[in-house]
Amino acid sequence: MSELSAAIQVRLNAYPRGPVGPDTWRLTHDAPGTPVVGQVLLKMQLLSVDPGMRGWITPKRSYMPPVQPGEVMRAFGVGEVIESATEGFKPGDVVTGFTGVQTLGCVDTSMLRKIDLRWASARQYLSGLGMTGYTAYFGLLDVGKPVAGQTVVVSAAAGAVGSIVCQIAKLKGCRVIGIAGGAKKCTYLRDVLGLDSVIDYKNSDLTEALKESAPAGIDLYFDNVGGEVLDAVLMRINRHARIVVCGGISQYADLEQARGPANYLQLVAQSGTMQGFTMRDYMARVPEAFMQLADWHAKGQIQFREHVLDGIESFPAAYDLVFAGGNHGKLLICLEPQGGAKQ
Repeated sequence: MSELSAAIQVRLNAYPRGPVGPDTWRLTHDAPGTPVVGQVLLKMQLLSVDPGMRGWITPKRSYMPPVQPGEVMRAFGVGEVIESATEGFKPGDVVTGFTGVQTLGCVDTSMLRKIDLRWASARQYLSGLGMTGYTAYFGLLDVGKPVAGQTVVVSAAAGAVGSIVCQIAKLKGCRVIGIAGGAKKCTYLRDVLGLDSVIDYKNSDLTEALKESAPAGIDLYFDNVGGEVLDAVLMRINRHARIVVCGGISQYADLEQARGPANYLQLVAQSGTMQGFTMRDYMARVPEAFMQLADWHAKGQIQFREHVLDGIESFPAAYDLVFAGGNHGKLLICLEPQGGAKQ
């Protein structure tokens, strides 16, 4: 069987009603075809699995159109150009961008940018030196505007974005409190990343833990979770506090019934601000984020952590792992049979 005829895709089978189940996805083995003008044929090396995928399979207004049933599931990836019908891209180029959950496929080059593996590994281009790192960088620095000496709280702090937010906040001289679930993640935040305080929301009373960890209140909150965690933080915010809304994974199981914050009037009482954002506001500034994150990483001032699974068939389990909080760091799927993309 030729490589092209052995192509595999994960497609959206149907929009989920409530939690995502096995019938949400469909595995296909369709030949990728030939690229037309504006496209390249990619052989995928790595795929990224992200919480934002839940919004992409929800048929409601968002920052980008939902994936349609029957389409290849949207995903960030890294792949090698096998065939090109677009000027500026040639066979052998390595690219990243929206590639879809597939082993081979024709992709519009408007969704891609070339990368240089001499600068960083393929894994890093999807973690700390990719959209994950950029999200942390712009969300914290541009939206949150941390000030040295202030108290910063980060939820899902051991996750892909949260762990980088914590490290940048420390670099900026802030007192950083991380919220995570389970002893292993909390130990990582405390002993490896050196956070000032760590709260295990699974094994403590969050309201009391926030009082103990932030006795002088909270100046900046980077929210990846929403729900009860956001409500608890709102009750501890200081005057002119900033809340950065990156995500709300606690509400992703059923976006049709997502619940907003019950304690939002604290924003009025404390003259606080709450602002959401997506990376589409910052795409023109990606080189800035890349160079700064790469410099910090090269100097050993921040670290990136990846959790890698093998094979495209692992996608449904990988998706479930993200929403169960079972991944430790950026969750990736390696498609290289010899593990080359894992380096």
